[in-house]
Amino acid sequence: MSCDVLIITATEVESEAVLQVFKEATGEAVKPVSIDKRMYHDLGIVNGASVYLAQSQMGSGGPGASQQTVQRGIDALKPSSVIMVGIAFGINSKKQSIGDILVSQQLMLYDLQRVGRSKEGQLEIILRGDRPRASSRLLNFFQGAHLHWDKSKAKVRFGLVLSGEKLVDNIDFRDQLKAFEQEAIGGEMEGAGLYVASYDENTDWILVKAICDWADGNKKRNKSKYQQKAAHNSASFVLHVLTQASFANKEEPRPSLIREWPNVPPAPEVAERSSDGGRSSLPHQPYFFGRDKELKIIADALLPESRNWGVLIDGPGGIGKTSLAIRAGHLAPSEHFPLKIFLSAKVREMTPAGEQPLEDYLLPNFISLITELARELGEGEIARMAPNERANEVRRALTGKQALIIIDNIETFGEHERVRLYQFLSRLPGGCKAIVTSRRRSDIDARIIRLDRLLVNEALDLMNELSKNNRHLARASETERHDLYAMTNGNPLLIKWVASQMGREGSQCRTIAEACEFMKSAPKDNDPLEYIFGDLLDTFTANETAVLAALTHFTQPAKVEWIAELAGLSRPAAQTALEDLADRALLVSDEATESFFLPPLAAVFLRRKRPEAVAATGNRLTNHVYALVMENGYQKHERFPNLENDWPTIAAALPLFLQGENARLQRFCDAMFTFLYFSGHLDELTSLSQKAEEKALAAGDFQNAGWRAYQLGCSYYWRGQVSDVLICATRCEELWQKAAATRQKATAIRLRGLGHRLEKKYPAAITAFQEALALHRTQKLESKEVAGSLNDLAGAEKLSGDYAAAERDYLEALRIAKKLKHDEGVATYTGNLAELALEHKNWSAAETLAREAVSLGETISRQELIGYYCCILAQALAHQGRLQESLPYARRAVDVFTRLRSPNLGWAQDVLEECEEGMRLAEN
Repeated sequence: MSCDVLIITATEVESEAVLQVFKEATGEAVKPVSIDKRMYHDLGIVNGASVYLAQSQMGSGGPGASQQTVQRGIDALKPSSVIMVGIAFGINSKKQSIGDILVSQQLMLYDLQRVGRSKEGQLEIILRGDRPRASSRLLNFFQGAHLHWDKSKAKVRFGLVLSGEKLVDNIDFRDQLKAFEQEAIGGEMEGAGLYVASYDENTDWILVKAICDWADGNKKRNKSKYQQKAAHNSASFVLHVLTQASFANKEEPRPSLIREWPNVPPAPEVAERSSDGGRSSLPHQPYFFGRDKELKIIADALLPESRNWGVLIDGPGGIGKTSLAIRAGHLAPSEHFPLKIFLSAKVREMTPAGEQPLEDYLLPNFISLITELARELGEGEIARMAPNERANEVRRALTGKQALIIIDNIETFGEHERVRLYQFLSRLPGGCKAIVTSRRRSDIDARIIRLDRLLVNEALDLMNELSKNNRHLARASETERHDLYAMTNGNPLLIKWVASQMGREGSQCRTIAEACEFMKSAPKDNDPLEYIFGDLLDTFTANETAVLAALTHFTQPAKVEWIAELAGLSRPAAQTALEDLADRALLVSDEATESFFLPPLAAVFLRRKRPEAVAATGNRLTNHVYALVMENGYQKHERFPNLENDWPTIAAALPLFLQGENARLQRFCDAMFTFLYFSGHLDELTSLSQKAEEKALAAGDFQNAGWRAYQLGCSYYWRGQVSDVLICATRCEELWQKAAATRQKATAIRLRGLGHRLEKKYPAAITAFQEALALHRTQKLESKEVAGSLNDLAGAEKLSGDYAAAERDYLEALRIAKKLKHDEGVATYTGNLAELALEHKNWSAAETLAREAVSLGETISRQELIGYYCCILAQALAHQGRLQESLPYARRAVDVFTRLRSPNLGWAQDVLEECEEGMRLAEN
């Protein structure tokens, strides 16, 4: 007996999750079967692949038990793929969440027999050094399917997974493992056995598990709920991948994906004349990858009972329209189409050496194409007839025949010529069908396929094929190949061109990165972007050029109103231009045509060819964003939603501000800092601060360079990067010394104190905060800065265990803030006192203070404060047994931190789950 996929689980929870997920998908309970005196579950046929589950018999027995189960399953079922599904521990609760799915690109196996204690009494690990890679075929399937996964169900992370026999439930042990493998995304116990058994049996394998705990000594907390959630998520993702990719064993006969097209030949090449008397002029096709969905649509459209004349394949240049049409032609059954005719209106092609004209096979218009079709039909005398009579004569010649006509690249025809062709095709005799390719979209009586980029796994298959004759591409890593996919946006022509430049005679490109960089500025006679987009430049209207120039600034879909404003057009005029460009497959739009996206390389080409138009829209963009940020930025928390709503336009403008005048850039950074910091845009804050500091230094602007170093340090503090915080503290102090900005010295010392607090050196942090406080008091005894320093000091004192000192300094900070009517400070310090009361287990005081803090946070529209104090209030209420009251606050905290992408999200989720668990226990 054999199957395509064997799913392995290690615990009963994992097995039940797999069975439940498949039952929900099929509507039928899965029944056990006995094979070689062992129990398995036949999960059915998924996307043509037979799938079985190995019944859990090992508990959590680690590599040895899992190896035995996998080996027995492989012996009994001979699967081509083995997938281990289940639960794992996470590494970083600030960046990961319970239920996040981990997919193994590699495993790290540590020798569990040799885990002991060092002379100092610390746990000690000796690594084997084994880092086996999961099957590249399966990894490609999973990464491709992930593009179509509903991210709201659970996040999916690909990376290195730790695996070993020892149960990891100790922070020191976990962190020691993490120190050895800093890129690890999680860990578990059974993957090593999966790898060994699969390797021994030469079977493809991959491990898919979801996070159920943090290996921090708290596995028992909500254990059942967390494990069920994790097991369900991992099983659901595996089922999703099975439905997206073809896992069927290619060595076994299986039902064709193409309806009504049996007996598909194993190789795509077809002889010019087949044994059944049929004839084909289709070009040979050495390889073809993917496009199963599109081939199915074409197959349906070419069935005899289909009422249209065939299929129009449209899409941008190089996307694979011709290859798809030829592949569909080869697959079309001879009993339906004994006659297959290929005609091409292509006038040029792209080769490794550059663009080449096609002079020998030109079909420049409709009449020449009809005349060539007549010759293919053996009706050469039609060429001697009057041009306006030929179409009818060819149609008569087709009567009674079963012909498939493939016509390639008709965008080279003028509009009138294309209309004549579509009229001819609409009158094809019964039994005849056509496949037409074009870069231009049309509404016609045919099935229309808007061809998009290759899926990731399809593109990687193409690269694997190309690497057979290219040693430089063969050496490229998996990551580099994914980078190539991202750069080319999955365009097969661009992928092939980049590969062709690697090692080509006269080329300096030896790596994918070098070839991609070369593509951005390739010479005119070897420019794939010119080949794809060049002939369209002169066809753009002024409005089309304007909206394209506006879109070059966006890296994500942009709304019509944004594009219209940057293009200087009315909304209706911009909408018309955008829809016309989308119809020519130059833009990607949503279904409602309310947002549009210009592929990155098209944007590169437009910047090169229409710099004036791009510069004009760039000026409008920066002016609009500057005014928006000046009006809604700085400390105006209540206006931050305005910035969030317009975030895509702000993100588009960031590179332009960095290219512009230094003074304006620094004012922009000042206005944006609080919004970026408290709205969770930390990547943008980090990048903007780094580059703006460099710009200020180049201009000799040490004052602003110091502020940018300080803001960069704050972003590192938020991320928990201790050493970077301290480096920034030193740097901003040195820069302010150069600027003679003595008033800022306390700010630099404060940042140093935050760094010490982060590394848990509380005495050093207290000293730094006291020093900063003293400096602020030399300037003014009572100020916002003095209150802020007292708050910092109290926080460090609390962490050091000196609760009396912490309460004293929090209260003094609160008194000063109230005196100065500093609402933000009053809210912050009140909330910190609530947290201190919570730690003292003074639940009633914590509740009162937290309620006040939430209300104050709402008054000043500080979302992160609202979320933080809602968490504290939920805990205070729960500890008083008022669980029903606690739930709304816990849910609100999760909602706030989710929107802000806050590191506190994991904490809020734990609070919510504890409240829900308490409610369930109370009800039972």
